[in-house]
Amino acid sequence: MIHDIEYETMPREALEAIQLRRLQTTLERVYASVPFYRKKFREAGMVPADISRLEDLKRIPFTTKQDLRDNYPFNMFAVPMDNVVRIHASSGTTGQPTVVGYTLRDVGTWSTLMARALAAGGAGRGDIIHNAYGYGLFTGGLGVHYGAERLGASVIPVSGGNTKRQVVIMRDFGPTIMTATPSYALHLAEVAEDMGVSFNSLKFKFGIFGAEPWSEKMRAEIERKLDLTAVDIYGLSEVMGPGVAIECHEAKKGLHVFEDHFIPEIVDPNTLEPLPYGETGELVFTSLTKEAFPVIRYRTRDITSLNPEPCICGRTHVRMNRVTGRSDDMLIIRGVNVFPSQIESVLMETDDVLPHYQLVVDREDNLDVLTVMVEVGERSFTDEVKGLQQLERRITKNIKEMLGVSARVKLVEPKAIERSQGKAVRVVDNRRI
Repeated sequence: MIHDIEYETMPREALEAIQLRRLQTTLERVYASVPFYRKKFREAGMVPADISRLEDLKRIPFTTKQDLRDNYPFNMFAVPMDNVVRIHASSGTTGQPTVVGYTLRDVGTWSTLMARALAAGGAGRGDIIHNAYGYGLFTGGLGVHYGAERLGASVIPVSGGNTKRQVVIMRDFGPTIMTATPSYALHLAEVAEDMGVSFNSLKFKFGIFGAEPWSEKMRAEIERKLDLTAVDIYGLSEVMGPGVAIECHEAKKGLHVFEDHFIPEIVDPNTLEPLPYGETGELVFTSLTKEAFPVIRYRTRDITSLNPEPCICGRTHVRMNRVTGRSDDMLIIRGVNVFPSQIESVLMETDDVLPHYQLVVDREDNLDVLTVMVEVGERSFTDEVKGLQQLERRITKNIKEMLGVSARVKLVEPKAIERSQGKAVRVVDNRRI
């Protein structure tokens, strides 16, 4: 089902006309009301009136997460505080939190975009959505919640944590759609199995998973364990929250970006030069309809590519391919670039390995050392030591052959790696300590 058929299937020429009009309005607003952007324009020798074509957007300087932190908490807001009805913020685990605001109209726009996203992911009126994204300052839970209500579905605001209770609710309430991080979805499956509850006996049809990179192999594992169709959703607080882009369940080949509200670009993360469709680089967004907290050419640090080809679902918006990692999460191990999702793909190709892993990076004798900790099944872990050693050597060999990096592989027993109630902690980089 397409929730907003007029805009989601709009011909390219009409879509670009809307984008240009909304872009010009947004630029005039931020120039008049946000000192940061006014200064950026003046330093570049520009004014908003200089932007007469969509191609002119590339002349505007980038905005970074550090810019948001430098203007903490509210100096990036484009409206007075008495017009702000909602405030969200990042966790701030890697620095000063980034704070975002919403007007009442912004909340309505977000709700509409999330209704679009949920519909693309298989949800509709009459469905019951088990929403296991976290509520609070994190945008995931409330974003899905408002979108579900706008769509006309029922929503269970269960949030993260209390996993055993969630399993009971899934069994008793009969939800048909699951929303969660992919790692927490697997944790739910693990706990359900321990409780003697089979997902085959539950009513789930679709799962909408995001907030962390995950591979196609992880998708296959989730679909097998949870007995549902899994689709990928994308969003980030700085741009809107969840609902910026989503896969359609018909194709599951790239995430439709809602281009009537956001302009996506791909740039080389090193040179910052624009890249054409199909080439992989860093994703950049400009928001077109956000009132309280518009962002102009915001560097997301997410690595992906854009695909303009038509989709079988009928939507005409450009698709972004699955995010493979973040430019600031990329590990450089003895000169080799490694993303956690690449390790994950190798692990998921290996029999007897569970979908729970962690990468630990240390520096020994001035050399970087990567240790891949991965859980194996109970039977494998209780097998003879020789069998475990052979499995470790096989994984080590596969990582070396496929990624060109040497790694130590450490097999651990089931549940040895700490489970997360939200985003999984995939990397522990002791070089930064």
